[in-house]
Amino acid sequence: MAGDAHDNHGQTPAAWTAVIIVMLGFLVGAIGVIAATPWLFAAGAVLIVLGAVVGKVMQMMGLGAKPTPGSPAS
Repeated sequence: MAGDAHDNHGQTPAAWTAVIIVMLGFLVGAIGVIAATPWLFAAGAVLIVLGAVVGKVMQMMGLGAKPTPGSPAS
């Protein structure tokens, strides 16, 4: 474990963007639940999915973490 090369821990533009969008989605969804507004809750759910998609697209564009030698993705 101590010898693993985990230098970035998700500190990439793709990860930060995805997390910010997903957190905003959770906030919007929670406000929708509290206000008993189904369309606002649905908008939050859409934002959560959108955050995952945006993060993956940005990773595929090269803005994510680079695979390390010996990792399953390399």
